[in-house]
Amino acid sequence: MAKAIMIQGTMSNVGKSLITGGLCRIFKQDGYNVAPFKSQNMALNSFITEDGLEMGRAQVMQAEAAGIQPDVKMNPILLKPTNDIGSQVILNGDVIGTMSAMEYYKNKHKFVPAILDAYNYLAKKFDIIIIEGAGSPAEINLKTNDIVNMGMAKLAKSPVLLVGDIDRGGVFAQLIGTIDLLDNDEKEYIKGMIVNKFRGDKTILQPGIDMLEKKANKSVVGVIPYIHCDIDDEDSLSHRFEKRENTGLIDVVVIRLPRISNFTDFNAFECIEGVSLRYAEYVSDIGNPDIIIIPGTKNTINDMLWMRKNGIESKIKQCASKGKIIFGICGGYQMLGNTITDYEGLEHKGTFNGMGLLPIRTIFKSNKTRNRVSGMFTNIGGILSPLKGQRFEGYEIHMGISEITGNCNNISVLNSENISKCDGANSGNVYGTYVHGIFDSANIAETIISVILKEKGIDNSRIKAFNMNEYKNQQYDLLADAIRNNVDMDMIYNILKEGV
Repeated sequence: MAKAIMIQGTMSNVGKSLITGGLCRIFKQDGYNVAPFKSQNMALNSFITEDGLEMGRAQVMQAEAAGIQPDVKMNPILLKPTNDIGSQVILNGDVIGTMSAMEYYKNKHKFVPAILDAYNYLAKKFDIIIIEGAGSPAEINLKTNDIVNMGMAKLAKSPVLLVGDIDRGGVFAQLIGTIDLLDNDEKEYIKGMIVNKFRGDKTILQPGIDMLEKKANKSVVGVIPYIHCDIDDEDSLSHRFEKRENTGLIDVVVIRLPRISNFTDFNAFECIEGVSLRYAEYVSDIGNPDIIIIPGTKNTINDMLWMRKNGIESKIKQCASKGKIIFGICGGYQMLGNTITDYEGLEHKGTFNGMGLLPIRTIFKSNKTRNRVSGMFTNIGGILSPLKGQRFEGYEIHMGISEITGNCNNISVLNSENISKCDGANSGNVYGTYVHGIFDSANIAETIISVILKEKGIDNSRIKAFNMNEYKNQQYDLLADAIRNNVDMDMIYNILKEGV
């Protein structure tokens, strides 16, 4: 059976996911067969595995860092918020229903057998399991029947490293306060502490570290600097959303929907020289972009109504009338059509007018489409016609079916499990597709940027073919180096060996 170590945090967004990913990479580099595990993840950024099952994107990132294929056993429970008080519950990659927060809280203990089955499956296949917690183990209102922090540590009999974020201030109170609020038996699981996101001279910090270790009666395993590497973020706390200003030759704007999902779809644009990718939450943020992307969302209708109410829809239509490129992905594609009908009340019962930029209609169905796909652009026209004939890979994850009702073409043909089908639509310079990750494939993002540069009369010779897999591996190595150079790996290996 695998050895285990768990990364818990003093709060959300202290760096648990990245540290877990970095340790996955380090153990892989050291010759171990390692896998990540998170019993329960709450995020809208999900992924479809090769067998058509859904899991959290953070564990996909960690699996990539470990050099292995993502498996839903690495994230047996995924909660996808549908509103402020309820979430779609996904168990082992399949949707089992939607629950209010209280309903899930009362029933979460019933998921323990599935969690243990998933963990034990991985423990038999791998040498090391790195478990990630969620939020904080000191959230005393949630400790009853906990299945993701100390409850999971006990199930796996895993030692714990507690991470605090010094960049937000109060890291000593974070760490000491968290440990003080734990039960005595839980405190024994904490085998070390990590101070994360440090900026400055570590020697100045040393007196604080000495006092921290004395008061907490725990060792500080490492002080990790603020790491500048480009790794997929777990949730909407992403620093990417803070980008508001155009600083490049090409201005790409993504609409920051309230329930935005799978925003990693656009990371490829950030890696191209001269491109500024930014997120717009208000009409004033949009400006005069070269391309507007409407991303996926967990609630298409309400997010479309949000854009209608705050004037973003009108701004998008204005840009479309000027020939600007408008590109919708999944829910964003659905919004571009004429109508969206929800007979079953899956989101918002009734029929709603879309933006009317594509002659399509969408009908929501309770069955979720989940496929890994490969495809090729076929009848795509307008300014992006140079994409014709180019191939791509990605995945579908949606609950609607869209059909063309007017004069326009599908933009691609998709293949999944030996089944071919048409996808997407194009009218003028407005495009839509259900495929997530479509820009990651070689030359897709580069072709789009080259076309825009040519249209603007700018030399596009600097645009080079971009390999996303190579780039990701470089970033994982940078992350691993930063962690390895700033934590005591000998101590971590001893913690692994000794257990609890």
